[in-house]
Amino acid sequence: MSPLEMVLVALAGVAAGTINTVVGSGTLITFPTLLAFGVPPVTANVSNTVGLVPGSVSGVVGYRRELAGQRHRLLRLGAASLIGGVVGALLLLWLPSSAFDTIVPALIALGVLLVIFGPRIQRGVAARAELRGGIPDHGVWWVWPAVAAAGVYGGYFGAAQGVLLMAILGIGVADTLQRHNATKIVLALVVNAVAAAVFIAVADIDWVVAGLIAAGSVVGGQIGATVGRRLPPQLLRVVIAVVGVSALVVLLA
Repeated sequence: MSPLEMVLVALAGVAAGTINTVVGSGTLITFPTLLAFGVPPVTANVSNTVGLVPGSVSGVVGYRRELAGQRHRLLRLGAASLIGGVVGALLLLWLPSSAFDTIVPALIALGVLLVIFGPRIQRGVAARAELRGGIPDHGVWWVWPAVAAAGVYGGYFGAAQGVLLMAILGIGVADTLQRHNATKIVLALVVNAVAAAVFIAVADIDWVVAGLIAAGSVVGGQIGATVGRRLPPQLLRVVIAVVGVSALVVLLA
C-alpha cells in the first residue's frame, strides 16, 4: 500500500468514526475504500471491524454525559449485543457472502421506516405498555431479542447496524433520542469488539489497514460526539434516515 493510499485509508477511518458515532454505517465508507485499494473482501471486512473498535470507544467517551444513569439498561441489552455479535462473526466465517444478500437490504429498509415512523409507533407501544404498568427501563419485552438480532447482523457485516439499533431503541425504550444514540454507540461497540476478538483469533487481519482505520476512527469518534450532540431530535432522525437509505442504495448497487 502506497503512502497516499495509507493516508486515504486513515481519512476514511476519520469519516467512518464520525458517522458511526452520529448514526452508524461508517463501514460503508471504509469497506469500499479497502476494496478499491485491492484488499480481499473478507480480509477487508474483518480488518475494518478490528480497526473501528477504538473509534467506538472514542464515541462512548464523547457521549459519557448521556450515558449517566443507564447502567442497568446497558448491562441487560449489552448481553444481547454480545451474544448476537459472536453469532454474527461466526456466520461471516462459516457462510458464503451470498447468504445475507436478500435479507440485509430488507433489514436496512425496515430500520429506516421504523426510524421515520418511530414516534407514532412508540406512542402506541407506550400506550399499550401503560396498561400493563408502563415500559421498563430496559424497554418492552421484544427489545432484547431485537437487539440480539441486530448484533448478529452487526457481527456479520455491520453497515447500518446503528440505524437498526436506533429504530429498536426509539420504539421500544422510553427515553430521549440523544440518550438512545449514546446507548446505540455502546451496543455497537460490544458487537464490534466481540466480533473483532473472534476475527483476531481465527481470521487473517491486515494490521496495517486495521491500525490506519483505528487511528482515524478515534479522531472521528470525538468529532461525531460533538456534532451528534448538537443535532435536534428531528434533524438527527432525518440524518439517520438519509444514511440508511444511502446504505440501502449502495448495497443494492
